[in-house]
Amino acid sequence: MATVLLVEDDPVVRGALVRALSHLGHVVHPVGTALEALREATRSEPDLVILDLGLPDLDGASALRMLRGYSEVPVIVATARGDEPTIVRLLNDGADDYVVKPFSSAQLAARINALLRRSLRGPERPAAGDGDLVVGDLVISLERREATLQGRPLDLSRREFDLLAHLAGNVGRVVPRRELVEAVWHQHPLVGHDQTIDVHVSWLRRKLGESAGSPRYLRTVRGVGLKMVVPE
Repeated sequence: MATVLLVEDDPVVRGALVRALSHLGHVVHPVGTALEALREATRSEPDLVILDLGLPDLDGASALRMLRGYSEVPVIVATARGDEPTIVRLLNDGADDYVVKPFSSAQLAARINALLRRSLRGPERPAAGDGDLVVGDLVISLERREATLQGRPLDLSRREFDLLAHLAGNVGRVVPRRELVEAVWHQHPLVGHDQTIDVHVSWLRRKLGESAGSPRYLRTVRGVGLKMVVPE
């Protein structure tokens, strides 16, 4: 059972989702505006937020950015648009996952369960074990969840850290995309996540001082996955 903050302005849709989530055993706090959502997120400290983007008082993406200013609570955004620029923007704004309207309660439940499994059990450890991972000038502390490059700390989101740590724990090996979906996102590999992986890899490359055209640590093996290497 989890506490879910449901942000949806349509009373019919909100009522249906409240019933579906309550039937699954969750405690639901429904609100209809962005300002109510921001207040409720501070007051009740929910385990997960479902955020509709079409809110009457404030754009949902703006509310998401404001929420990310003080909270790392997992957020699933509900959007009427599933095009790549929209999804990339939402991920950049801090969304953990998304559903495209119209969506079924079963689909939403599956995404909620996947995010809750991850947040409750914490990130998986890479195969190398519990010590620091060292790849060239990159040092990753699994215990402190910190990473440094040439002694300078990297500002990583929790998902970026998990992705980096998993690749570093398998340095020199091509890690298939389906493995990344399972190990980092904790979701079924048949769910389409290529775009999400690409976005997070792009963010990591920027922070590592490289690009897809001039990679140092992260190599893309087309059609297979990713490989972390020791820079020459």
